[in-house]
Amino acid sequence: MGRGDGRDRQVTTGPVDDTGATKLHVDMDAFYASVELLDRPELRGRPAIVGHASGRAVVSSATYEARRRGVRSAMPVAQALRLCPEAVVLEPHFDKYAHYSKRVVGILHDVTPLVEQVSIDEAFLDVAGAVRLLGSPARIATDIRQRVLAETGLVCSVGVAATKFMAKLASTRSKPDGMLVIPPAQTLAFLHPLPIAALWGVGPAMQETLHRYGLRTVGDLADVPMGVLRGWVGEASGTKLHELANGIDPRPVETVSHEKSIGHEQTFETDVTDVTLLRRELLRLSTQVGARLRSHGMAGRTVALKLRYADFRTIARSRTLAEPTNVGKRLYEEAAGLLDATLRSGDAVRLIGVRAEQLLPDGSGAPVLWDPDEEWRDAENAIDRVAARFGAGTVTTASLVGTTPRKVGDTANARVIQERDGHPD
Repeated sequence: MGRGDGRDRQVTTGPVDDTGATKLHVDMDAFYASVELLDRPELRGRPAIVGHASGRAVVSSATYEARRRGVRSAMPVAQALRLCPEAVVLEPHFDKYAHYSKRVVGILHDVTPLVEQVSIDEAFLDVAGAVRLLGSPARIATDIRQRVLAETGLVCSVGVAATKFMAKLASTRSKPDGMLVIPPAQTLAFLHPLPIAALWGVGPAMQETLHRYGLRTVGDLADVPMGVLRGWVGEASGTKLHELANGIDPRPVETVSHEKSIGHEQTFETDVTDVTLLRRELLRLSTQVGARLRSHGMAGRTVALKLRYADFRTIARSRTLAEPTNVGKRLYEEAAGLLDATLRSGDAVRLIGVRAEQLLPDGSGAPVLWDPDEEWRDAENAIDRVAARFGAGTVTTASLVGTTPRKVGDTANARVIQERDGHPD
């Protein structure tokens, strides 16, 4: 869910020179919440929050009425209700979100085969090859918005620009229910007055670093020589930020997306201090991550552990393996080692997660003479075959049978290579 609440909305309303603005970014508005309101039309215009009713749940999405009261994604539902007591809490239905996402993407593919879906609710399009048949980029964007509404009942915002980065900025600025065209000739005029946090890759830490050097706007950063910027923030970051600040983004729309990491995490109903229970939950999550890796034909070089304590402090620890793996048992052993090295006696854990990163195609690692995970690999492949035939959970590890901590709901996630602003929906 984006941080904007629509109060700084900017849209294109009249004729505009969109020649060369052939990159589109289509972003569904408050997607999860909007899908839920299809079945609850009486709630339109009222603040609504998508999340589990448990006091430990977090906000997955919220209507713009709730956002204007300060509600944000990943905020505890209890905190959201303190900010907006009149909000209605709606249970999430992820199968419905996947269904509507597929329908919207189908509409986009009717426009052009050059569609890059970067999340369940947003995609980039390259319409350079469609303008002769379908009209100007702005005309195509308008038609997409009208068709999505007519065929799904959902609203989307569209940014139109010469590059993917600028199209993303434009769609964000036009929310909700808008379209913004940034003519290529006006790219820098639009970009340079923005705060530096508008640039991809500028999080709180990077922003603090740039502020120390007196940089507040994108224009400030654009004026810094690339060599100087590299010296301040590193070669890779300095090059990327300098290019983006000057409107340079040569990345094409990629029709095949590759997952960058795969992970699962779990929030508990009550804080957990029992290390045995935490390790058991870590095994369950690692088993799920391994199964998803195998289903995608991928293996991970790095295993990451995430812990959130009762006071909401969140830490992440990772370990890089000698060889990539998609064996749940290996993922668990590495994550458990990180847990043992991190957790202190008496620490109360609110959330635990495990993630496989630095993904590679399965089998692409260097050949080894001896595979220490061979037996577990064979066993987990057999479990995959049983699950494919009889359903997930039919066969599981004996360690997972028995008492487990009460949980709010498992969260699965996969990040794609396309860099994003980090705020889903």
